[in-house]
Amino acid sequence: MKRILKNIKPFAFLVAGAILMLFVQAWADLRLPNYMSDIVNVGIQQSGIEHASPTEMTVDGYNLIKAILPENEAQEINDAYTIDGDRVIIKSDVNREDLDILIGKTVWTLMSFEMPGGGQGASIDNIGADFDIKEMYKAIPMLQMLDNTSKQKAFETASSMEPSLISQTGVVFAKLLYADAGIDVATLQRDYIFMIGLQMMGVTLLAVGAAILVNLMATRTGSGISRNLRKEVFDKIESFSSEQFQKFSQSSLVVRTVNDVAQVQMMIMMSIRIFFYAPIMAVGGMIMIQNKATSLSWIIAVACAALLVVLVFVSLIAMPKFKIRQKLVDRLNLVFKENLSGVMVIRAFGNKEFEKDRFKKANSDVANLTLFVNRVMSLMMPIMMLIMNLTVIMVLWFGANKVSEGLIQIGDLMAFIQYAMQIIMSFLMIAMMFIFIPRALVSLYRINEVLDTENTIVDKEVTQDFIEDKRGWVEFNNVGFKYGDADEYVLKDINFTAKPGQTTAFIGSTGSGKSTLINLVPRFYDATEGSVMVNGVDVKDANQHDLREDIGYVPQKGVLLSGTVDENLKYGRPEASDEEVLHALDVAQGNFILEKDKGLDYAIAQGGTNVSGGQRQRLSIARALVKNASILIFDDSFSALDYKTDQLLRKSLKENYADTTLLIVAQRVNTILEADQIVVLDQGKMVGIGTHNELLKSCPTYYEIAASQLSEEELAYGA
Repeated sequence: MKRILKNIKPFAFLVAGAILMLFVQAWADLRLPNYMSDIVNVGIQQSGIEHASPTEMTVDGYNLIKAILPENEAQEINDAYTIDGDRVIIKSDVNREDLDILIGKTVWTLMSFEMPGGGQGASIDNIGADFDIKEMYKAIPMLQMLDNTSKQKAFETASSMEPSLISQTGVVFAKLLYADAGIDVATLQRDYIFMIGLQMMGVTLLAVGAAILVNLMATRTGSGISRNLRKEVFDKIESFSSEQFQKFSQSSLVVRTVNDVAQVQMMIMMSIRIFFYAPIMAVGGMIMIQNKATSLSWIIAVACAALLVVLVFVSLIAMPKFKIRQKLVDRLNLVFKENLSGVMVIRAFGNKEFEKDRFKKANSDVANLTLFVNRVMSLMMPIMMLIMNLTVIMVLWFGANKVSEGLIQIGDLMAFIQYAMQIIMSFLMIAMMFIFIPRALVSLYRINEVLDTENTIVDKEVTQDFIEDKRGWVEFNNVGFKYGDADEYVLKDINFTAKPGQTTAFIGSTGSGKSTLINLVPRFYDATEGSVMVNGVDVKDANQHDLREDIGYVPQKGVLLSGTVDENLKYGRPEASDEEVLHALDVAQGNFILEKDKGLDYAIAQGGTNVSGGQRQRLSIARALVKNASILIFDDSFSALDYKTDQLLRKSLKENYADTTLLIVAQRVNTILEADQIVVLDQGKMVGIGTHNELLKSCPTYYEIAASQLSEEELAYGA
């Protein structure tokens, strides 16, 4: 995770902005159920009347309220309103919530009176849409005659009622007072619903806008970090020596660079969008729920506990499989790559069925493990949906009783259900993170394996410049080499000097160490013992880039990159002129390419598959020549050439690159007959050095190789 935190620093502003927008989105999403509750409770049930305390009423209504209440409470009503002609207007500085409760208690006080002659006061059932409040005005004189003690007793009885009942009854009473004052209640209802609807629209647009910005910032952050991570992995792989490449397979490096980085990118994007949002919504929903129906909160607690049990169960079973799956994907890619690259060998040996079975097994292993994980994960969603639906049923079951008792309003119950869904959906989002994060952590671990691999070939902090007077000199001084921690040396006690204008050839049986020796020059490997000097400087003390800039290298297998011929030939020296390219082609006997359509603009397919092996070698040689380096290395680079082309090429090299140091690894003696010096290797040791004629006389190993390839006349002529 340290590497993720390091890479996320350049995007800290975007992450902070995304988190801020998540709070905005969460606030908006948490507001919507409240608006819906207000529309149901106030807009529909209360006809758009928000407060039980009327904003305006008639003097008769005002007097009725004062006549019902005890003296102290009547004085509160008197202080809250001002009389303006035949209207009574509420004062602007009044605490409406306290006044709403007082108006609601007025109705319950009236119903709690013990009337003269026995019996109770008015019944709530009688106060309906058809009730005429003017009938109650007739009782004002009688109510004013009641002693304050009776009123106080009735008021205390009214105060013991549930606050929700008191508030709802007060609104019914306010509706009657509005109607008596000539105020159109239908207009009030329409205006209220329209106003709340506009607010809902605005909050919804705010939530949508915030969500879009969050997605944009999360996507930019995720793609930016993955881009940097891919570059970091690619740069690290590019810096690997040949020894490090042996630690990872090519297919594994491809999967780590592409698939694993994509998993990390997905985790970052999902984390920004969900990891922060889900807890905000869960906590916010729990807070909002307390304002709607505290008595039903236990249902949410039970649902959340059940969800946690499911998450833990799934994590314990499915998560360990993700690491195994990535290794199986590596294996599948390896088998597939080998089938593509070795298709001709497979067909030649008639092993198509064997390879089909091998691919089938690798493919089935990935598919079976993926199916197992998906089956486990697929159980999670139905179970969570079941828990969510059971939660809704429980809320409706227990909430309906509360509604019938008048303890909860219908709108509040609906809002409670929505908040419950938001809380459960937050847990579902957290469950999604349980899926993505472990998979991404496995991928991140695999990426770190590459990035944390120490390269054995690195430049020193202070490097040495080449000695100009010794440009082109290659010297091996008591060089010994072995791979890694191996016990046996591949090369031992190698000593020779190759000078500018000379051709130094290397020959020996298969496995004698020729290619390994030649790979020490451009420092693809480091010598275990002794020193390899190039341009007068030990290659370990030189800058790798400068070293390789002065070396033209042609590998055993000609490798061409996708693109045009011109792009391939100028790969090592983009500033080369067309004349230099054509000259290199002529020397390398590669003029055949000019006869093709488009000439130098001819498109090379991936891997150079649309040209023959010999043509690939000639183009690879031309690419090295275009580089105009002081040292040219040919690692058995003439093996695919016919004898005539080989002769012409070597002759042209000698004529045009007389001042260049040529290092040639060869299998065929006739390729190196005219070399200035030939180094003979046998089981990693030098067993001879000299010209062809000298070695025929002094080196039995060379004589055996030459005898196996040349006629007796040629041997006799050489001797």
